Amino acid sequence: MRSVGGDNFGDAMTSLTDALEQIRSGDNIDYDQALKLATGNEPAALYKAADRLRKEMQGDHFDLCSIINARSGKCSENCKFCAQSSRYQTEIETYDIIAYEEVRRQGLENESLGVARYSLVTAGREVSDKDIESFASMYGQLGHESDLYFCASMGFLTSNKANKLVAAGVKRYHCNLETCRSFFPRICTTHTWEEKVETIRIAREAGMDICSGGIIGLGESFGQRLELALELRELEVLSIPINILTPIPGTPLGEVERLSLGEVLTCIAMFRLINPRAVVRLAGGRAQLGDQQYRCFQSGANGAIVGNYLTTTGNSVIEDLQMIESLGFSTGGVDAKK
Repeated sequence: MRSVGGDNFGDAMTSLTDALEQIRSGDNIDYDQALKLATGNEPAALYKAADRLRKEMQGDHFDLCSIINARSGKCSENCKFCAQSSRYQTEIETYDIIAYEEVRRQGLENESLGVARYSLVTAGREVSDKDIESFASMYGQLGHESDLYFCASMGFLTSNKANKLVAAGVKRYHCNLETCRSFFPRICTTHTWEEKVETIRIAREAGMDICSGGIIGLGESFGQRLELALELRELEVLSIPINILTPIPGTPLGEVERLSLGEVLTCIAMFRLINPRAVVRLAGGRAQLGDQQYRCFQSGANGAIVGNYLTTTGNSVIEDLQMIESLGFSTGGVDAKK
């Protein structure tokens, strides 16, 4: 990233200050403004501005969620980053439907630690009507045993499937765009970006909130990361998980160079500036940053997926809670019910 020094530094800082005022007034920044802000300011100033905006727009509540891999592997799709695709030789455990007792155990354990959101996530293009019934039953049973706020991530939806999930108590649906529209065909050819948007529409029409974000470090340009942030804003997504690619041996992206900490922090800051009213949620891949990952929560992020992820290992929940609270956030689950 280009840093600005000397006499130009004041001009750059003024443009950042002006952008914050513009955002506070309710006007969105556009692509050109976003690119200039990211490349025309000292990184530290950009991160500080994004964190200030987060505090003004979102307060200090930190949004926690956890997920469980409810169906693993054997996916027909060819997403180049994914260990669960049947097209690649990866060392992952595969199973059709997880046992309810494991769903219950992990859900209640996370709830006891103050994690209010809980999602069942399935590999595959979609879930059959029969399996939707099975998962709906799990949600229903756990709903009687907990106060968890349920989310689901089960591939492409029909209206009928979406309505069954809502009837079972699911409040939010997750469907990552993965990357921006212009780069998507470089990552997957067995389904389209537009199909993902259609599932978002179906889930929203059924009454669910939407969680949708993507993966950075797939080989996309910085400008294409901005495109994704703008597309999510256009879709009015208010929960945006940002995953950092963990190159997995056996996948086509298994040898991709990992992003630097600076690239991650700049992306987080720009997603905040472009989506000031959304929860910007750090998700998979953050463990590869070590303790430096927590700088993301001083650069605009105010949410995280905690615990283990789908095919990679995350931080311990207790460790996350301690570090996040030390930064001045409140991790109580009250806001999850809103």
